[in-house]
Amino acid sequence: MLKFGMLVPNLRFFPPTNSRTHEVCGSGAYVFAFVLAAQLRGQCMWVREAWDTNQINPNGFSEFIPPSELTCCNTKDQMQSLAVAEEALRSGIVSLVVMTLSKPLGLIEGRRLQLAARSGKSTGLAIIPDGMGSNAAETRWRCTPVFGSVDSTLQKWELIKNKSGTLGVWHVRWEPTSRRLIVVSQAGE
Repeated sequence: MLKFGMLVPNLRFFPPTNSRTHEVCGSGAYVFAFVLAAQLRGQCMWVREAWDTNQINPNGFSEFIPPSELTCCNTKDQMQSLAVAEEALRSGIVSLVVMTLSKPLGLIEGRRLQLAARSGKSTGLAIIPDGMGSNAAETRWRCTPVFGSVDSTLQKWELIKNKSGTLGVWHVRWEPTSRRLIVVSQAGE
């Protein structure tokens, strides 16, 4: 059973290291991306292939960031998405570049994204299908919604890859009024 309302100032390993690219999978991946955008603040670019039927709606993500801070870019294929993401990361103008990927990412492409993020001091986040991932990613998260009668915005975030530390699992929820992440502790027996 989860105990609601316990505030923890910082979720360990979140936000993920700046100037690096990270990965997230699971049905809560979009929430993770918007919470990260809210934490990093500043301009965000969302790169996706044009055929992708998943749409982001300003009415939905305005609880996280102002719609004016998000630029969407539709590309013809994953190769073009990676090229756009790499240039955006390298530019140093955006704080976060989110890219939705549908195919595995090779080590060379993943390494290019890491170098671009380092050069531009930006953070990259690839939304990937579950079970996919690049060896070059700094961290990989699996995010799933947790449904309950008390709070429908609860999420379970699992850190399933971490090049510089340990793994972990957290239950979190987004507080839209204060625009902050709250870690929900497990209740004691």
